[in-house]
Amino acid sequence: MTVKAGELAPDFQLTANSGEKVGLSDYKGKNVVLYFYPKDMTPGCTTQACDFRDKHDQFSDLNTVILGVSTDPVARHEKFIDKYDLPFLLLADENHEVCELYGVWKLKKNFGKEYMGIERSTFVIDSDGKLVKEWRKVKVAGHVEEALQFIKEQLS
Repeated sequence: MTVKAGELAPDFQLTANSGEKVGLSDYKGKNVVLYFYPKDMTPGCTTQACDFRDKHDQFSDLNTVILGVSTDPVARHEKFIDKYDLPFLLLADENHEVCELYGVWKLKKNFGKEYMGIERSTFVIDSDGKLVKEWRKVKVAGHVEEALQFIKEQLS
């Protein structure tokens, strides 16, 4: 199953770096940027997280929460947040159930090896819980700004 723009975004429960269980429904009344990324502490994922960090206040001013999801465990998320002073929650999807729900768990190739992993993707969910925008196969450069611009133009 893959979620599509215009549909209600599938709800879920995952453990956040704070140790609490977090679900999409916890943010009813707010816009949510739900971004899936391959791995904490890697160059592209660090750049993306820091770009979201640097624009965090602008997203907040637009009634928008940022949630990052990877298959890394909570302890690794905690280190990632501490090292880069990230002001938003990172959610641990160790069994890739939510990744599969959103259609981002894909066969990948790197240096001739095939493996399953997260395809970098971002979803914007409006304050009613409806998926309004998706980006798949995200290129990090300029992406956070593009997401912010979309929210400014479409949801504010």
